[in-house]
Amino acid sequence: MNRSFIAATVACLVLLIAASSIAQFGNFRRYGRRGGSIIGADGRPERRGIPDWKVDDRFKDDVFTFCRIRYSSYGGYGGKWAVDYPDADLNFSYRLQQLTAIHTHPDGVILELTDPKLFDYPFIYIIEPGELQFSDSEVTALRAYLLNGGFLMVDDFWGQVELDNFLYEMKRVFPDRDATEVPLEHPIFHCVYDLKERPQIPAIGRAHPNHVDSEGNLITWERGADTRDPHYRGLYDDNGRMMAIICHNTDLGDGWEREGEDEWYFKEFSEKKAYPLGINIVFYAMTH
Repeated sequence: MNRSFIAATVACLVLLIAASSIAQFGNFRRYGRRGGSIIGADGRPERRGIPDWKVDDRFKDDVFTFCRIRYSSYGGYGGKWAVDYPDADLNFSYRLQQLTAIHTHPDGVILELTDPKLFDYPFIYIIEPGELQFSDSEVTALRAYLLNGGFLMVDDFWGQVELDNFLYEMKRVFPDRDATEVPLEHPIFHCVYDLKERPQIPAIGRAHPNHVDSEGNLITWERGADTRDPHYRGLYDDNGRMMAIICHNTDLGDGWEREGEDEWYFKEFSEKKAYPLGINIVFYAMTH
């Protein structure tokens, strides 16, 4: 693990709460995905109107970098590891740079768990793991990464079948550890933004202001009865440090990716829920 990165980041985070308490997202910025290649001619992700910035050369080795994991699904490498890419990664990195004191890389990075560079990134992100399948070498690498101080965020999978598959794979990583429900009282829901609920964020195509139940409550689940309630499970080491947060029956990534496509969705889910919880998770991961 890159200890100089950790030290520099924690120093920046001392200012985080004060900075975020007065920060505003600003006016809704409409932009859309325009099709074509997601990688530009310069080898960087195509930003599609998402603001860009340059990393200060003095801090090029001490910036937070959003690290997305490329993994195998049943039948080989599929596209699920890349869901919401690159807009979710770019938007979240921009908001982290904008709203906090953390120096953040504008592009993020994609790695496999067996890449030796994995240990340079204290935070990793896995999306849509409902059909994920680790190789034996990935099991070994992930176990070493987490026990040596790394943090994993898992996001955007729904229902019992997908949960069972992912927990089975994590049991291969830690046969003697169980992922347990994280209560609302846990600091991860309050350390920067004070959340009043464990939020459920639906994909943009599943959300509509008139999509309500018989009592007038907004419907935010995506599929059957086993997706109605969001769950946040934590996996801990022997010292009680949270090594992973598993966000089930919710889709923070869409809240990040789609912020420029619909003003109501942005105000209801991106601004109120997806970004605040994502920032909380990064803050908690980097300070524990």
